[in-house]
Amino acid sequence: MQAMKIATWNVNSLTARLQHVLDWLAVNPVDVLALQELKLTDDKFPHQALREAGYEAAVFGQKTYNGVALLTRAPLTADDVVRNIPGFADDSARVIAATVPAPGGPLRVVNGYFVNGQAPGSDKFDYKMSWLRALRDWLREELAAHPRLLLLGDFNIAPEDRDSHDPVGLAETIHHTSEERHHFQALLGLGLADAFRLFEQPDKSFSWWDYRMLGYQKNRGLRIDHILVSEPLRAQVAACGIDRVPRKWPKPSDHAPVTLELV
Repeated sequence: MQAMKIATWNVNSLTARLQHVLDWLAVNPVDVLALQELKLTDDKFPHQALREAGYEAAVFGQKTYNGVALLTRAPLTADDVVRNIPGFADDSARVIAATVPAPGGPLRVVNGYFVNGQAPGSDKFDYKMSWLRALRDWLREELAAHPRLLLLGDFNIAPEDRDSHDPVGLAETIHHTSEERHHFQALLGLGLADAFRLFEQPDKSFSWWDYRMLGYQKNRGLRIDHILVSEPLRAQVAACGIDRVPRKWPKPSDHAPVTLELV
């Protein structure tokens, strides 16, 4: 079987960025694309346009905020799809998981739009900590049932100082706190590996840049979009990188796609 390509992209409104997604897929015909921040309800999801591009979609939308989807070339089994973290009460559409065919056997793909958290000490930060604990507990069960698993999406965590353009000035601010980084390490502790760090990467490799103050032009970014792979998949990872091209397009998302290749 040929290599399988998977990507994650926070599009910051699929309504605003649908053409970007279609243009990117035309050049990068990945097998699976995980989207975050759809910012639309399920009934507004552009199934037909994506079907014409060769993709089916499992969707978990929400008006104005949040929303996640999995675009796949292979059809998904509807009763296999999980939306949000089982047992964790949440009004936000943040997680969608499904099983897809892959080289070496079925692959469980868990797509998450992690809580931003606003600021340490805030109610939203407390929500982020609770959400991360619930995610980890559920993933432990998912890994037991699906050893071949990917966790990918917008984590809203810069796991190390090298994942921030200003680790000193931004120390212990949101995305950089010790608590958030502890949770990221706890996910790795489940037996997951940060696919991007399995390879030598350029310094100052980021996946998000603020729209303000020439953030992209000055490369004032963060690496907060990640793909984590379970131990049985690690040997199959042939490449992982960040595609900065769409960030240069007119009216772009503030995030760039992260791509993974499995062989």
